Amino acid sequence: MNPSTPQTSAADAAIDLVPIALGERSYPILIGQGQALWQQAQAHFPAGSSAYIVSNERVAPLLAQALRQRLQPHYAKVETIVLPDGEVHKNWQVLNQIFDVLLAQGADRKTVLYALGGGVIGDMTGFAAACYMRGVPFVQVPTTLLAQVDSSVGGKTAINHPLGKNMIGAFYQPRLVVCDLDTLQTLPAAEYSAGLAEVIKYGPIYDMAFFDWLQEHMPELMARRTDALRHAIRRSCEIKAAVVSADETEAGLREILNFGHTFGHAIEAGMGYGQWLHGHAVAAGMVLATALSQRLGLAVQEDFAARLQALLQQARLPVQAPPLAADVAAGAQRYLELMRVDKKTQAGALRFVVLQQPGKAITQKVDDATVQALLLQALAQPGA
Repeated sequence: MNPSTPQTSAADAAIDLVPIALGERSYPILIGQGQALWQQAQAHFPAGSSAYIVSNERVAPLLAQALRQRLQPHYAKVETIVLPDGEVHKNWQVLNQIFDVLLAQGADRKTVLYALGGGVIGDMTGFAAACYMRGVPFVQVPTTLLAQVDSSVGGKTAINHPLGKNMIGAFYQPRLVVCDLDTLQTLPAAEYSAGLAEVIKYGPIYDMAFFDWLQEHMPELMARRTDALRHAIRRSCEIKAAVVSADETEAGLREILNFGHTFGHAIEAGMGYGQWLHGHAVAAGMVLATALSQRLGLAVQEDFAARLQALLQQARLPVQAPPLAADVAAGAQRYLELMRVDKKTQAGALRFVVLQQPGKAITQKVDDATVQALLLQALAQPGA
């Protein structure tokens, strides 16, 4: 059976379950809403002496108390750790705030961490769980679309460094991912669109039938229709589950999930963390990665490039990369400098996820001159 096939029973028809198949580290992704979702989730809560909800200043006032009430029957002690909000705070100093509370309150190896928030909270909580006493269980409760379809799944945990995004971290799998669709209804429009970038990504790299579906149903997704959201999240998680199950530590296949991310991470670092949302940077990065695929002579025609840009624009995402410098030549050089600290770089050679054809991605070394020529052309376009 395909490990990404959702498993549901008649009693839980409203809940989608997508398993991540990793042997002893396997775990379920639950997708649904309301009481039915949490009734099923509680059967998967890790056993422990205490639970700590890690959230941020924006999400905690809205959702932490409800999660606390759901956890209290299962743990003798439930506490909340509230961190500052935003990508700019994804660093050592803020990570240590988690450790400060755990150590001050005598948290032991039977402590379970619950990440309640978007990708920043999920990454930091997972990294804290990987490090504290050399590893304690954690659960992802992603509250943004981007986190539900991407960052909460697969065990990548990290913090940023001023020279590069997500450069300090660990592969450490959660015990459970709970995607509550109700949390998406109050997301700011920009954050919601940022999540759609990661949804759209799965089409070009893996499943063009899904890309076609997204083109047809983007109006319902933009209206946040629950039925459309459920399908988009489930299919995104199925694809990521299949890829992660085949390549947990990004030794090969899993790199395709970084389509658009090498350019995107350079945008985030170059603009200053938090100035561009991750999904917005990835959207502009996917346009550049598609253009790079064409420049390399791969089977990516102009009609697909136009379709991708149109879909991104329909999702209210940027398709033009920012210049990062006062003039085009300096901007192209700045991109090259920032991309040299990308995790896919090997022995100083830049490597990019490109499209062999729509629906099939590969990772390929690309010489500086080719990348620079692409950037010079892209950054010279009106609006850059």
